[in-house]
Amino acid sequence: MNLADKVLAVNNDLPIRTQRPIHSGKVRSVYWLTDADSKRLIQEKGYNVAPDAPLAIMVISDRISAFDCIWQGEGGLSGVPGKGAALNAISNHWFEQFKTHGLADSHILDTPHPLVWIVQKARPIMIEAIVRKYITGSMWRAYSKGERAFCGIQLPEGLQKDQPLPELLITPSTKGILKGIPGVPEADDVNISRQDIEANYQAFNFRQPSDIDRYETLLKDGFHVIRQSLANIDQLFVDTKFEFGYVTDANGEEQLIYMDEVGTPDSSRIWDGDAYQQGQIIENSKESFRQFLLNYFPDPDILLNKNRMVERQALATNNQLPEQALLDLAATYTGIAEKITGQPLPLSDNPREEIIDILSQGYGLI
Repeated sequence: MNLADKVLAVNNDLPIRTQRPIHSGKVRSVYWLTDADSKRLIQEKGYNVAPDAPLAIMVISDRISAFDCIWQGEGGLSGVPGKGAALNAISNHWFEQFKTHGLADSHILDTPHPLVWIVQKARPIMIEAIVRKYITGSMWRAYSKGERAFCGIQLPEGLQKDQPLPELLITPSTKGILKGIPGVPEADDVNISRQDIEANYQAFNFRQPSDIDRYETLLKDGFHVIRQSLANIDQLFVDTKFEFGYVTDANGEEQLIYMDEVGTPDSSRIWDGDAYQQGQIIENSKESFRQFLLNYFPDPDILLNKNRMVERQALATNNQLPEQALLDLAATYTGIAEKITGQPLPLSDNPREEIIDILSQGYGLI
């Protein structure tokens, strides 16, 4: 069996019984189950959700997305071996840690296969929040050009690239295009301040103003749980993205939960602690792939400049990256997953067949 067969690149064509069109994102595809299947599974499996809660199957692919494009490798390698399983395993680990520390639950109800989650429908908070402990990446690029205000927070003079920030920073941005919010442009991923959120909490889907404090507490506490755990394996937690939503449990109680993924190499920067002490940055995250792309193509501005999106899409479509680049990235993903979870990562020889078999036999959904 060749390497390409072990990669799940296409994840939106599985024969899962659904009620609505399949939603396919950059990496995950979501299959909304029929009302009858949702009710049956809640009863059979005893999930702690309302009896009529809509459930979905979420299938993660091994596709690699960077700079808002999907990238391909030589020899038909249309993803990174082990990437999907690594992301799911890391997220599962942190979500469990959050529960253990009494923080909040997640949208995940079940993990039938390393690439599959059964999730409950959440009412999402329309914010992507980045929590930052170090100044690097886009924040450093803006700071080095003279910007000092970020999401309503003023940074001091004299910060150096990649150094720890004076305090943990929360830099929220819009999730999707939100309309009619004073001072907030109608575009995806626009930076916002806490003042914007407080003044328009309903537009961001918060139930009540006090939930903003709860959301900030979950952000900071979640970050600290991951940071402490990574410190034990000599890794630095640099920054990460969090998303939240509301769900209703079996008792009819509404809860604010973590959703999407957390603390993964896709949603976070993780640096090797020992290398950092010696003045080097070794990325254990997707950032290493972004750096590879910036060095690989002669005009990196295409990847950084939002006005050159057409050229960027053409680069991704028309170039097959060296197989070794994707294998190096596979080693980064699987290596950090095994370090974090302390378990070997289960890898499939034919993920597609395995998923169909498990969802048919154990869940009656094919």
